[in-house]
Amino acid sequence: MKYLPVKPIAEFSDLEKLDIRIGTIEKVEDIEKSDKLVRLIVDFGEFKRNILVGLKKERENPKEIEGKQALFVVNLAPKKMMGEESEGMLLDIGYSNEITPVLTTPEKAVPNGACAG
Repeated sequence: MKYLPVKPIAEFSDLEKLDIRIGTIEKVEDIEKSDKLVRLIVDFGEFKRNILVGLKKERENPKEIEGKQALFVVNLAPKKMMGEESEGMLLDIGYSNEITPVLTTPEKAVPNGACAG
């Protein structure tokens, strides 16, 4: 594992800007033109989002996360990737440390849309 230095101090108000919610990954769909991206269809209770993530090189079977809950940032500006729009960001653990990433999941099931923090 690659250890990283602690990032510069952030103010509490910086964290309050992020809307982090739990969602259930309903579907993982291949993006054919990409060698790393897949599309997640995520249920946040009151709404659903398409979120693009680079799982193809991280997992032998990206579909293994279908049905799992995880944390997502839902208030990032949409981002175009491979001609498609991503409407959020999956929070995972390990990518920056150069280990196989894992989902940030609750210890027990909670309602979709529940906020972190």
